[in-house]
Amino acid sequence: MAEATLVIGNKNYSSWSLRGWLMAKQSGVAFDEVLIPLDRDGFKDKILAYSSAGRVPILVHDGRTVWESLAIGEYLAEVAPEAGLWPAEQGARAQARAIASEMHAGFAAVRTHMPMDLRSQWPDRDDEPGVAEDVRRIIEIWSGCLAGPGHDGPYLFGGFGIVDAMFAPVVGRFLTYGVDMPETCRAYTKAVWDWPAMREWLTAAEAESWVIEAPKI
Repeated sequence: MAEATLVIGNKNYSSWSLRGWLMAKQSGVAFDEVLIPLDRDGFKDKILAYSSAGRVPILVHDGRTVWESLAIGEYLAEVAPEAGLWPAEQGARAQARAIASEMHAGFAAVRTHMPMDLRSQWPDRDDEPGVAEDVRRIIEIWSGCLAGPGHDGPYLFGGFGIVDAMFAPVVGRFLTYGVDMPETCRAYTKAVWDWPAMREWLTAAEAESWVIEAPKI
């Protein structure tokens, strides 16, 4: 039996589940996966059985329940410091935390008009209100990190970490909706897309039979 349980929603649609799952994978903490299909009869009650917050993902570990993606990342970074979920250098770590928090709280237009749907291709959504501004800011963040002093590696702070997990659903959205971006950012999206854990998630998403109309997960 694994030492933890991670409760998630549909892999094709649930962007927050993807974030928590990638963090858990990178941490190296062994976990059992409980997938609750969203927007199905009784799905809310099934989630509430794990957390009164009623949202996924939920991590249950060592008698503790953590029910929010960024909090899950922080918890796993403490449980498994050797996994390097945050950058080792203090200044880079502060920057990564700020960027992860900005992703957590912002980019409402991208969330609204570009819902995650990993199986589909829907180009030319960037003319919706606010989307172009959100896209510009995301590209600015990525470009700044990738061109930062001492940057070494394909991800925003070198190795794959919490901040990359936070942006992984955005990578999916940019590919689904055909967002144009500089070559350095394109290389970053490819690195995230090709990361073995991401490929595992994508394979499972492709195999799912559930369909949510006009998803806004």
